[in-house]
Amino acid sequence: MVTLSALFALITWQVLADGPLLGPDERLGLELAGRGPAPLADLFADLGNMQVAVPVLACAVLVAWVRRARRAAVCAVLVMAAVPALVIPLKLWTDRQGPLTEATGYFPSGHTTTAMVAYGAAAVLLAPYVRRTWVTPVAAVLLTAATSVGLVLRGYHWPLDVVAGWCLSGVLLLALRAGAGIGQPPK
Repeated sequence: MVTLSALFALITWQVLADGPLLGPDERLGLELAGRGPAPLADLFADLGNMQVAVPVLACAVLVAWVRRARRAAVCAVLVMAAVPALVIPLKLWTDRQGPLTEATGYFPSGHTTTAMVAYGAAAVLLAPYVRRTWVTPVAAVLLTAATSVGLVLRGYHWPLDVVAGWCLSGVLLLALRAGAGIGQPPK
């Protein structure tokens, strides 16, 4: 958690201070924007929409609730609620301009954070109920990676916006794991 928080702080500082990481980030972002098939990149980027990701998490929360993993279900809902509570003020504070627009408020990527938290939390909640426990985390990683790639290829976000979303999401998912008591020895 400390490493992810430190990396997030470093990237945020670079954005606020117009630091040396922004030049390579913007060159890479502009080089990648518009690459690949646009309809597929749009589909991938849309995986991070609240209307897509949150219902997936809601289904996992329902399964966990019915299976009496209520503490984990509540923790997952709280972690998902933390996404807009954290991302919106950060976007306002950093006021970063987007790759192909004059508009600001692009840091960190809310779509990336939404995708990673929703799909990651769903994976955490569903893992105890599937035979092949590797399936749910792999699916979460693939959905988050697809979202991230789509956002950069469509020019909706700079690469560092996406990396910052990963860091923030990682911290939130580790908080979910700790709060839900997952991976801890029984009392």
